Amino acid sequence: QVQLVESGGGLVQAGGSLRLSCAASGSFFSINTMAWYRQAPGKQRELVAAITSGGTANYAGSVKGRFTISRDNAKNTVNLQMNSLKPEDTAVYYCNADILRGMIKYDYWGQGTQVTVSS
Repeated sequence: QVQLVESGGGLVQAGGSLRLSCAASGSFFSINTMAWYRQAPGKQRELVAAITSGGTANYAGSVKGRFTISRDNAKNTVNLQMNSLKPEDTAVYYCNADILRGMIKYDYWGQGTQVTVSS
């Protein structure tokens, strides 16, 4: 089985920083795109940032310039550095990975980590 385990959420004041980490473990051939999504209360889950295995990153407009996604392919990890946090960044953040097992691609999700930004 494959697991994605997130860490690094918490409570921070507006303007502060947090770093989220996600590690993939289990039996698989390779990991393609890794991403972070978030879901605020009463809202749909939205893409925050994604990064390909080659390192190409893209961001939601609302976080561009403040968040940085990175990954370590050797360690099967993805990180999200969040700076200049705003109250509207408050949400549960989920790690997502597109993983190849055998000849089939699977979409995996972490359990989520809470990020709360106080004003």
